[in-house]
Amino acid sequence: MLQLTDLHAFYGKSHILHGVDLQVGEGEIVSLLGRNGSGRSTTVKTIMGLVRGQGSVRFKGKEILGHPAFAIAHHGIGYVPENRDIFPKLTVHQNLMLGEKRGKATPRWSFDDMYGMFPRLGERRNIEAGVMSGGEQQMLTLCRTLMGDPDLIMIDEPTEGLAPKIVEQVALYLKELQRRGVSVLLVEQKLTIALEISGRCYVMGHGSIVFEGTPSELRANDEVRREWLEV
Repeated sequence: MLQLTDLHAFYGKSHILHGVDLQVGEGEIVSLLGRNGSGRSTTVKTIMGLVRGQGSVRFKGKEILGHPAFAIAHHGIGYVPENRDIFPKLTVHQNLMLGEKRGKATPRWSFDDMYGMFPRLGERRNIEAGVMSGGEQQMLTLCRTLMGDPDLIMIDEPTEGLAPKIVEQVALYLKELQRRGVSVLLVEQKLTIALEISGRCYVMGHGSIVFEGTPSELRANDEVRREWLEV
């Protein structure tokens, strides 16, 4: 579904990504792991058209590198940024409405789905989003992206700063996405959740892929974990 080939990315004159090769199949959860500064967030921003890149990004067989972000979203890619980017003065329900993609005959997701997965959002649907906790805002951002009915969703650090109970909810949410046929590229630092739900993992270091394999292969590779993941 998504294939990156020899992807390079730049911030001004700074060369950040150095020939990244990565792929995500249909209905697959793939984790992109690594320390802060390794290039994980830059990778998803480049896919989404937010960072200048060179090389190839193909989605459903079509080249999308260099397309504007709104066009990439219309192709069927959803992006949940690390900083959440909710609209604080709008209510929960209004935030979800902004994510809704109209015109699709049979959308996979409804408002009831969102409130069913995260009942707390249902309870607070008429509350301004800016007064909610960080965990609630993260739930809202995830759900708002889903309302656009993407075929692939890229999620940057969804469990950062969340309580363990909310982290469990996020894990269940990601499994539900997979059950409904949505592919997931998960940028995550917490190995526990990534290895629990992913079919495959990539590890980044210094803007390059330094490991690709299954969760069990990563668990067995002490050298990679020590060199590129452990603090």
